[in-house]
Amino acid sequence: MTIVSRFRPTRGRNVELLLVVAATAIALLAYINVGAATHGEVPSSLLVLGGGFLGIALVFHLVLRWRASYADPILLPIATLLNGLGLVMIHRLDLAHGRTIASGMAVRQLLWSAIAVALAVAAIIIIRDHRVLRRYTFTAGLLGFVLLVLPLVPGIGKETNGSRIWIGLGPFTFQPGEVAKIILAVFFAGYFVQTRDALSVAGRRILGLTLPRGRDLGPIMVAWMASVGVLVLERDLGSSLLFFGLFVAMLYVATERTSWIVIGLSLFAAGAYTAYLMFSHVQTRVLLWLDTFSPDALKASDQLAKGLMGMAAGGMVGTGLGRGRPDITYFAESDFIVPSFGEELGMVGLFALLILYVLVVERGLRTAIGARDGFGKLLAAGLAFSVALQCFVVGGGVTRVIPLTGLTMPFLSQGGSSLLANWVIVAILLRISDHARRPLPDPGPSAIGGAETQVVRL
Repeated sequence: MTIVSRFRPTRGRNVELLLVVAATAIALLAYINVGAATHGEVPSSLLVLGGGFLGIALVFHLVLRWRASYADPILLPIATLLNGLGLVMIHRLDLAHGRTIASGMAVRQLLWSAIAVALAVAAIIIIRDHRVLRRYTFTAGLLGFVLLVLPLVPGIGKETNGSRIWIGLGPFTFQPGEVAKIILAVFFAGYFVQTRDALSVAGRRILGLTLPRGRDLGPIMVAWMASVGVLVLERDLGSSLLFFGLFVAMLYVATERTSWIVIGLSLFAAGAYTAYLMFSHVQTRVLLWLDTFSPDALKASDQLAKGLMGMAAGGMVGTGLGRGRPDITYFAESDFIVPSFGEELGMVGLFALLILYVLVVERGLRTAIGARDGFGKLLAAGLAFSVALQCFVVGGGVTRVIPLTGLTMPFLSQGGSSLLANWVIVAILLRISDHARRPLPDPGPSAIGGAETQVVRL
């Protein structure tokens, strides 16, 4: 028998409320700073935009009190702060490009934030138990792969900056890969729960590494071919790395075998090198990565060089919000929003932002550890890894750790599809954490435990 304590953890909703208000206050102070630096006055739209943003966050908080009272109290404030700072930087770039508030991208991003939070709230209300998602394991797998190849469909697929990762529906554009990473995480979690015993069986031991059996290599080969297909057909290194990295990370969590990581990294390296030999677009990305300031690289694109020089100009503490020139870099509000922050907040501010992402990943992994079911553990771990991988791919690309990709920084970058996907990730993590932290039903008093313990017979 197992002794279960009757101790009930604190819900943390009051702490969450204080942190949400503090996060909104920080974003509003940054907004005032931009207005003071650029026009010498407090922005007239402060109350409208600030009140609207605070209202969005408070609605989510109230829904958590209603539907998920034991959910993690840290995730929502961090997401709110990141989203708010992203809005501030996009507004700052609007001013630099001479766009008014009405015609700028910041208001559009605020609208997308409201839609994204509404979708996350709907996920909290509709998905009362995350284990229900396991019923749709193979449906999620099919839908995820369809979304990955959707940009290749003639007529709706669009090519931007050499990568074909967008679809166009009338005046709207959407990046289906952002949604695919969530749906594929559901598929991988459900699949590995069913097959992890077979995948954990050891095969031959070579060079001190216990390799899996040959018959168990099928799933990773399929995932590898799919990721290489994304890399080759859509010319998108970022999505390919994110998709295959998510698969390998969840496979390792399910089986606890290091050999899967070694095999996965080897396969991806082989696929990436083959793509480099075959496609000039990939060769250009590698040239920009290895020799950014060479004449050939600058002739191909000086975007990365300008981003690096902007961060160098920011130094340790930055030029100050509204006092730099991040607008010189192309796509400073989306692909290169990290260098924009690096220039105006400096290395200290950029490290603070990265720590916020580390906290998001840590809370996700903490939720995975606390989950009482295998599916919940794998899903929470997979979603946390997806955020970590995307931050690494974006941050590594703009700092020349890896070749530049077309992914966007979660919550910060301009773009509706990215906001929608990442707020839904937060909602699912909150739902799993609510289930993990919620006390078990009272099975009756124990014969040995007195008033403070219960007993559950296995």
